[in-house]
Amino acid sequence: MRTNHEIEDTSLAESLAREERNALRRVAGLSTELTDITEVEYRQLRLERVVLVGVWTTGSIADAENSLAELAALAETAGSQVLEGLIQRRPQPDAATFIGRGKVEELRAAVESTGADTVICDGELSPSQLRNLEQRTKVKVIDRTALILDIFAQHAKSKEGKAQVELAQLQYLVPRLRGWGEALSRQAGGSASGAGGGVGLRGPGETKLETDRRRIRTRISKLKREIAAMRVVRDTKRAERVRREIPGVTIAGYTNAGKSSLLNRLTGAGVLVEDALFATLDTTTRRVTTREGRVFTLSDTVGFVRHLPHQLVEAFRSTLEEVGQADLVLHVVDGAHPDPEEQVRAVREVLAEVGAERVPELLVVNKIDAASEETLLRLKHDWPQAVFVSARTGAGLDELQKTIEARLPRPAVELSVRVPYDRGDLVDRIHRTGEVLKSAHVAGGTLLRARVTQELAAELARFRMGEKEWSDGEVLG
Repeated sequence: MRTNHEIEDTSLAESLAREERNALRRVAGLSTELTDITEVEYRQLRLERVVLVGVWTTGSIADAENSLAELAALAETAGSQVLEGLIQRRPQPDAATFIGRGKVEELRAAVESTGADTVICDGELSPSQLRNLEQRTKVKVIDRTALILDIFAQHAKSKEGKAQVELAQLQYLVPRLRGWGEALSRQAGGSASGAGGGVGLRGPGETKLETDRRRIRTRISKLKREIAAMRVVRDTKRAERVRREIPGVTIAGYTNAGKSSLLNRLTGAGVLVEDALFATLDTTTRRVTTREGRVFTLSDTVGFVRHLPHQLVEAFRSTLEEVGQADLVLHVVDGAHPDPEEQVRAVREVLAEVGAERVPELLVVNKIDAASEETLLRLKHDWPQAVFVSARTGAGLDELQKTIEARLPRPAVELSVRVPYDRGDLVDRIHRTGEVLKSAHVAGGTLLRARVTQELAAELARFRMGEKEWSDGEVLG
């Protein structure tokens, strides 16, 4: 029979165990025991009340605060309520717990006082850092990468976009798979010798975890094949535009800089516009006609962000490479942002990663209606070649259109032709795909001096005029 003292000890131990279980609140739906990995939704994070944590290693305190403010905007976009933000000054993140081990206790106290159920770290954590922080704080811990992946999963609409996001999520998940608790790592294999072995305990070991990894890797291979097939379709369309020598302009920039609003203003595309990060992920391409009648394509792309997860860059590489194939990049900058220079640096970093740094760039500073005069004066001094616009009010759009038309690549061949009136189709093609320098209507047909593509120049060969015939025979008004 147990003594009263033993009974009290047992009761206390059970009470502490209950408190421990209650303190560890797992987010529903994130078990690694996967039942179906064919859908992106199994990785969606159900975030509610969060505490943010950042490590300030370089730069000024303003840089660290801007980064944490951006993390807060990301968390809110994912559907969270941000309760508190903490920053620690360190030469580098702690290898075991991201923040200093002493600071982990302060973090746990902040979590308990605010009633938060999730901690979001402003950086990419290793699997061991995630595990250690969860064990110490007793709540779910995620990093910046997982947060961005979740937002992408919520906003992807097209088949290709969903496949790209799922691929990035699975690549992020593989090294972080783990079983819940020690039980899953104690299935003995082989001879089951030693203290933990014995009859009935011989088995294959961590089969569930290995099975999950194998299934995920199989899914990753399938997604890569699907994305490659979609890329072939896009390459075919791009090759057709190149064959017709239609110039391509791509809009790139930081997330929520107003790229979709600008596309709608310039083309009337009707793309979703929302004051949220990564509101649109799917590429939209529209044909645009200049005032002179030239045709070019204008494409919107996925927005960038500082420390964009490399899994996303790889998964969206086939889409981002569209930027590298463009003739001109409209780099849209949020003029009302606290640190537009950092936005520009982050975007150029990603463009360089996908081989698009050599494409001619036109900086477009948007949201001038919301920016201060002091900021605009500074940016105009720093970026004298930039165009300043407001997609909301329409200010500066005329200048932007003129600048785009001036920056479009000029067709290769300059010639003079007399096109018969019954070949109006050729005149129309010269206006659409070429650059008309002079034109007049005379008795024998339409006189044109223009720059055209090699292909069209070959078709116009029989209508060409020599320089002497042009200058002596006709006078253009």
